[in-house]
Amino acid sequence: MKNTFFNLIDQTYYFPQEGFDIHEGFLSFHGISLKYLIEKYGTPLRLMYLPRIGEQIRKARNHFNRTIKKNKYKGKYYYCYCTKCCHFSHVVNSALKEDVHIETSSSFDIDLLEKLFKDGVITKSKILVHNGYKTDDYLRKIIDLNIKGFKNSVIVLDSMTELKRLKGMINDLKAPIKIGLRLAIDEEPQSAYYTSRLGIRPSEILEFYKTEIKGNEQLDLKMVHFFVDSGIKDNLYYWGEFQKAIKLYVDLKKECPSLRALNLGGGFPIRNNLGFSYDYEYIINEIVTNIKSTCVEEEIDEPDIFTEFGKYTVGESGAIIFEVLEQKQQNDAELWYIVDNSLMNTIPDTWSIYEKFILLPINKWNNEYTRVNIGGISCDHSDYYNSEDLNQQVHLPRYSNEENEPLYIGFFHTGAYQDAISGYGGIKHCLIPSPKYIIIDRDEKGNFVDRIYKEEQKAEDMFKILGYN
Repeated sequence: MKNTFFNLIDQTYYFPQEGFDIHEGFLSFHGISLKYLIEKYGTPLRLMYLPRIGEQIRKARNHFNRTIKKNKYKGKYYYCYCTKCCHFSHVVNSALKEDVHIETSSSFDIDLLEKLFKDGVITKSKILVHNGYKTDDYLRKIIDLNIKGFKNSVIVLDSMTELKRLKGMINDLKAPIKIGLRLAIDEEPQSAYYTSRLGIRPSEILEFYKTEIKGNEQLDLKMVHFFVDSGIKDNLYYWGEFQKAIKLYVDLKKECPSLRALNLGGGFPIRNNLGFSYDYEYIINEIVTNIKSTCVEEEIDEPDIFTEFGKYTVGESGAIIFEVLEQKQQNDAELWYIVDNSLMNTIPDTWSIYEKFILLPINKWNNEYTRVNIGGISCDHSDYYNSEDLNQQVHLPRYSNEENEPLYIGFFHTGAYQDAISGYGGIKHCLIPSPKYIIIDRDEKGNFVDRIYKEEQKAEDMFKILGYN
């Protein structure tokens, strides 16, 4: 029997599956012909499939709202999009079309909100959750939002010193400013440190509230926030931190009747392999029922639930397509496929935090498969990819350098963080250009519409940044 790449995938996973199928020997992504895109635009190319953003938002929101209704939960659910995950206007606007709220992380995020308001994309009633370390500039801009009438702007204090600086800036406010308190969580056992640098120590929060916030008519505590960096997972570590947060909320609620929101922070995972399995409905039910049972037992009102989803919102929308330029057999055991850009530049998470993505060939699915290493064209030894999720080996179709049709490969679900970390359009390692950027949407009739957002970066673009005018 011929050991084709298709046979390997078909016997290992359920395939086709959501987002991926084969048409006339070529891979499709959410029904989009990748062959068509390659022939039209060439490679390397980065693409964003915008309809996936709305699908993800609706899925999570529907799960939460159904669970709230089923359990007769008395609080409401609010979905926030984390702008830090991807700031591009087409992404933010796609999320805002679903009436999400916004989580910010830095001073320039406030300038972005001002721009969105000026353009009529958001109103002053939009809930704005301000996270991250608060520089003085960041604080002043948030206060200015309050002065301008953004009545649902909430400053989540990351440290006790932030409150001291905030108090010195709000003397002229006519209405109290809404604040939240971020709980510092204990990190996972394998972490390099025990407690997160972010947030306030749980043992200090209650006393901090009593001495610095309670009774101050300029401050209105509305939210308790906790963030688990590894995301919402069904394991002992997550549920342990979750229960600590609920207990802290209960203690604060008994001291502060105006407190009404529990912000879960940390996102849902996305598919990073074809065998991905995650029971969103079960996890959401566990979250809601645990909060409800605790509140009933403690005889306090059930809080509104906030989530801050960035990677979950936009991650599965993105893909990067490469052409394999050459194969190199460097020794008896290691075969290299060299692609037409740098992996470090285009998907920096692969080397910075060893993130894994769904990797699939675009064509040659009926060729035999082989184990390979994938290398970029930069001169850096870290510019490679050689293991899938759970440290599985990378397998791709065999091909010959003499074949008329080259092998194309794609990394999928790369829509979150990669552009921000690599600095799309800026200076790149070895002056390797950012690839062309394609946006794909659907028109009113449901037909695919593709367009170039940015052409491939030119040498002149980099020289101008570098001062070679």
